[in-house]
Amino acid sequence: MWGVHAVEAALKNSSRASQLKLFLSEERGKSVPPAWSKRSEIRISVLPMSDISRLLPQGAVHQGIALNAPVLEGNSLETLMEGDTKNSLQVILMIDQVTDPQNIGAIFRSAAAFGVQGLVMQDRHSPPLQGVLAKTAAGAIDMVPFARVTNLSRALEALNEQGYVSVGLAGEGAFNLHELLAQQGWGKSLKKLVLVLGSEGEGIRRLVAEHCDHLARIPMPGGFESLNVSHAASISLYEVCARR
Repeated sequence: MWGVHAVEAALKNSSRASQLKLFLSEERGKSVPPAWSKRSEIRISVLPMSDISRLLPQGAVHQGIALNAPVLEGNSLETLMEGDTKNSLQVILMIDQVTDPQNIGAIFRSAAAFGVQGLVMQDRHSPPLQGVLAKTAAGAIDMVPFARVTNLSRALEALNEQGYVSVGLAGEGAFNLHELLAQQGWGKSLKKLVLVLGSEGEGIRRLVAEHCDHLARIPMPGGFESLNVSHAASISLYEVCARR
């Protein structure tokens, strides 16, 4: 991974405890934080900017800092559900077949900004949390707990058993999201929520949609048919958090 925010967040993550290779430009090498130098698990190399660029994909905006580290594997769904929350309202994001690294990175960033409990994705159809995804997330992959699961429908069943109500974002939803949250008593009687987002092309798959308690839409009076999935995530989280 590369970029100041992504690398600094990774180095603060206690779960990244070994096999860390940090590459710094000559300029950044002059001001290495003492805490980094003292950590025996970090191997630091100071290189010219051009040498760092050669280590990374073409066009990577690395800002003179890059990190080679094991890819985060995430938690189990059970651990995610048991995780600490910042208040009494528990919100989990689930993404169905969203594969674009920049979109997933942006969703992680929104999840961190709005303080969600965690993020759930399918293990077979999600890219590793590194590279462009990590750069776009700007450190959020090391801040937001996440779980990779084999089957999203079964994950929704498990969440439902623990009291979560699931809302799938879909254009054919009977209610708009604002109306549905009010109807369900979100923030009052309803304290646990899962927001499910699908890919821009196909949306939420049929079986996953059937396992959602409700389908809701984001009203778009301008007449445009769909939003970028990362934008839909941000709008949905704002609507949810406005009721806290």
